[in-house]
Amino acid sequence: MEEKVLFVDDDANLLSSYQRSLRKEINIETALGGKAAIEAIKKLGPFAVIVSDFRMPEMDGIQFLALARGIAPRSVRIMLTGYADLQTAIDAVNQGNIFRLLTKPCPPETLALVLTAGIEQYRLVMAEKDILERTLSGGIKVLTDILSLVNPRAFSHAARVRRIVKQLAGHLGLDNTWQLEIAAMLSQLGCVTIPDEILAKVFTGKSLNETESKMYQGYAKAGASLIANIPRLEKIAQIIANQEQRYDGSGGEGPKGNDIPLESRILKVALDHDILVMAGLDSGLALVEIHKKGAWYDPGAVTALEKLITVETGYAVREVGIDELSTSMIIAEDIIDENGLLLVAKGQEVTASMRLRLVNFRKSMDVKSSIKVILLKE
Repeated sequence: MEEKVLFVDDDANLLSSYQRSLRKEINIETALGGKAAIEAIKKLGPFAVIVSDFRMPEMDGIQFLALARGIAPRSVRIMLTGYADLQTAIDAVNQGNIFRLLTKPCPPETLALVLTAGIEQYRLVMAEKDILERTLSGGIKVLTDILSLVNPRAFSHAARVRRIVKQLAGHLGLDNTWQLEIAAMLSQLGCVTIPDEILAKVFTGKSLNETESKMYQGYAKAGASLIANIPRLEKIAQIIANQEQRYDGSGGEGPKGNDIPLESRILKVALDHDILVMAGLDSGLALVEIHKKGAWYDPGAVTALEKLITVETGYAVREVGIDELSTSMIIAEDIIDENGLLLVAKGQEVTASMRLRLVNFRKSMDVKSSIKVILLKE
């Protein structure tokens, strides 16, 4: 596909002149002003080269190119200006990271030469990106192949978790998920440092003694250290290093709450849910167990998991009135009275006596009239 060049200016006549003089040599798109150009980048890109005027209303060329750099970082950026003072040049380089700064009027032959150089630079960047991605993809495949041979159960766990996190990311509205998916694929790499008998206990829901537990707790950091020095996997190593961090900060040192990388928080709920399923629970009952330890997890990630399970199984999460409670439901949130006393802990199945108790409490005290529950399959 022929590379495209985007010209941005607030002068429609000037944009037309660029098209007339260069269209035989270069595939040109134009945009009238910075806002229109941002839309063009999103809808018509990618562009090999983006050329912007400096003086434009609402958004000058430096501001526009800085925004364009964030949206299309691999596009080569060029600025045209009739005000080539030193400060303009400094700002253009520092904020827009431009390839060339040209002064107006710029002869068509000069502009064509610069655009050709810009397209060549873009091709070099894209070729390097392709090599890096193929090298990275091959390296990741080697690592996952090794894991599949050393511990097939850990490999299958990682494969399922990758599918889960991709769907969770969709429910959370995340667009760029490649780092999260690769982190999921490599999340169990540290298991190569853990004895098979300990992993067998973990994956079948059996209790670990203190020594075994301490050994297993180190698997995430071990996995992160194995890939930390691989180019372009530094962020993924950070995600994996924090994938066992609890949202409330309990269970050890390290970041908590929103200081934990979002990808790690998503990975945590997916990993724990899948281990519960591996131990013999179905998806809905595994979700109940997740709710019981709700403080360990990012609330948004748990809500996304609820939506996923609702779609995939016969379970559903609903808010119902106390009078609507039935024995086909599980309480999905702690029920607390006006004095802070815990009446019912989340994760409990509804019984007739529980329902009666809550009805009576509601009459005499300030108790929530609607309660979040999980509807069991019939």
